[in-house]
Amino acid sequence: MNPNAPAPASAEDEGVPVSTKIRERLKAARQRYHANDNIASFIQPGELEQLLDEVTAKMQGVLESLVIDTEGDHNTASTARRVAKMYVNEVFKGRYAAAPAITEFPNAERLNELMIVGPITVRSACSHHFCPVMGKLWIGVMPNERTNVIGLSKYARLAEWVMGRPQIQEEAVVQLADLIQQKTRPDGLALVMQATHFCMAWRGVKDVDSKMINSVMRGVFLTQPNLRREFLSLIPRD
Repeated sequence: MNPNAPAPASAEDEGVPVSTKIRERLKAARQRYHANDNIASFIQPGELEQLLDEVTAKMQGVLESLVIDTEGDHNTASTARRVAKMYVNEVFKGRYAAAPAITEFPNAERLNELMIVGPITVRSACSHHFCPVMGKLWIGVMPNERTNVIGLSKYARLAEWVMGRPQIQEEAVVQLADLIQQKTRPDGLALVMQATHFCMAWRGVKDVDSKMINSVMRGVFLTQPNLRREFLSLIPRD
C-alpha cells in the first residue's frame, strides 16, 4: 500500500452529486431510505435546492430518451423543471420535509367518548408506477385521561405528511396509525382509507371504478366489537 497515494475521495468533495452525499450519510447511519421513508434529518441546509437541480437535469435526460423535443416544443420547454419541483416540493414532500409541528394538550376534561375525524382528502402516489393515489381517510380515536389532545386540522397535516411519499396503501395507513398512536396515546385508534389507484385506472386494466379500502384497528377497537361497529357505522357511505 502506497502511503503517499491520495486518500479516497469523500462524498463531501466538490462535484459529487448531492444525492450521493445524502445517500452516504444514510448508509453510514445504517438508516433505511425506502420510498416511503422520511429522510429530512439527513439533508443539510441548501441541499434540497441542489437536489432539485439534480432531478431537473436527470428528468431532462428522461425526456430526451423519450425523444421529446424540449427545444422546439414550447409546451415541454420547462417540463423537466416543473416535474422536478412537483416531486421534490409537492407530491413527495413527505420524504424531504420534517414532520409538521403539532401542539399537544393534556386531556384536562378527561374526555372518553368516541371522536371521528374525516373524511380527510388523501393524495399520494404508488411506489410501483408513481401514479396518483387519491381518496379519503377517516380516523377514530377513543381517548383516555392520559391522551394528548391535538387540533382537528393536525390530523390532516399528519396525514398529508405521511401520504406525501411513494408507497402502497396498506403500509401508508399503518405508518399513519403508528404516528398518531405515538402522538396521542389513546385507548383505541381506528383508521379507514378508501382510494382510487391510477396505476389501475390510467394503465393496466384501466378500471376507473375500482377502489381499495383498508383499515387499521388498535386497542379497544380490536377488543370491543360494539365500538368497532359504531365507528364503522358512523362513516358516511358514498
